[in-house]
Amino acid sequence: MTEIPEIKNLVKGDERAFRQLIDLFSDKVFNLSLGILQDQQDAQDVTQEIFTTIFLSIGQFKGDSKLSTWIYRIAVNKCREHIRKRSRKKRFGFQTTLENTEIGSAVSLKANFFHPGIELEEKERAAILFAAIDKLPENQKVAFSMHKLEGIPYEEIASIMEVSLSSVESLIFRARQNLRKLLEDYYEKNER
Repeated sequence: MTEIPEIKNLVKGDERAFRQLIDLFSDKVFNLSLGILQDQQDAQDVTQEIFTTIFLSIGQFKGDSKLSTWIYRIAVNKCREHIRKRSRKKRFGFQTTLENTEIGSAVSLKANFFHPGIELEEKERAAILFAAIDKLPENQKVAFSMHKLEGIPYEEIASIMEVSLSSVESLIFRARQNLRKLLEDYYEKNER
């Protein structure tokens, strides 16, 4: 694993140190963005914004948390900002419903979404799960995505989201409950 470059080199604008930081975190930040935004183009655009923000504001990093926590916090905030911008605009995005299931009204699929961690044969089931995740309230979606998709521990999620550990536990618990409700009909009819 690549070692995190020294902050002082990043603050000085050392291009090599910043390239090392991008190499270390770009996949993680992209996957987190993709899990939250569920659109590959949006995730790519937001990932670029995230690293631009990191480059411009690395001097503001105080060292109160791990560098990865600070980076994830920027990523989550940029994703939230993007969601708010997207929801303000009228949605013209192409969405399709699953024809062969009877949960089309509860869960819809974004036509261009595919998470890189999903096996091809599981793509349809994963698409149904991600469509349900997309229906979660924003904080539940963010916490659940960080923990279940990226494996970020509860303590770090609490620091990233700037909430208490018990709040993170509650968000993930409620996300699971909501997902169970959203997916209940599908699994009863299709997975027996």
